[in-house]
Amino acid sequence: MRRIIERHFRIAARDSVRRTTLRCSNSVSLPIPWTSVGSNHASRWMHATPGRKKQSGPPSEPPATDFTAMNMLSNAPIPSTSVDVCLYDGFGLNSGITISGGDGAILVSGQAFVWRPWQVNGVMKLVNEKGQFDLPKVAFGLFEVLWPRPDLLIIGVGKHNLPLSPMTKQHITSLGTRVEVLDTRNAAAQFNLLATERGVSEVAAALIPIGWKEGVGAT
Repeated sequence: MRRIIERHFRIAARDSVRRTTLRCSNSVSLPIPWTSVGSNHASRWMHATPGRKKQSGPPSEPPATDFTAMNMLSNAPIPSTSVDVCLYDGFGLNSGITISGGDGAILVSGQAFVWRPWQVNGVMKLVNEKGQFDLPKVAFGLFEVLWPRPDLLIIGVGKHNLPLSPMTKQHITSLGTRVEVLDTRNAAAQFNLLATERGVSEVAAALIPIGWKEGVGAT
């Protein structure tokens, strides 16, 4: 009986040692489902890369084009003889002068002159039988005594445009001045632009009121 008991303890002790060894062996050899990060990985894991900055709103748009800044004439002084308004029977100038009573106007070299070309023939007519704007040489006598003469004369022939008679055109060009014919409103606008751009000594205007009627005048 004693031998049986001793044998039992020896077996139990041997089994205990075997289980302990197995536990130790298992604790070393069994794989672990996570891995510690070494120093060579620390910088990669801990490196902070700045991300893209989120836009708080829509991308900014380019500034609107300022056409006023692009206007080369915006700071140029306006000539005092610029036409502010075309009246039925005359003109209002930038200087504050008003030409009225049915009179026309000659604007040249910064000066304004009352112009009555119909008085030359003694009748209230400016258009010939061919429908052309036709004036005698005396009507442009001011430009014969003027020096230096303007490079361009803009003629405003009334409310509607008319062709210039060959004789009148020839006389003006013989003075060394080019000529442009328009209805009076457009002639005034063209004069204002070119006189501001090129100067009042280079551009002149001869204007008939927009209310002009053949045989009646603009009164």
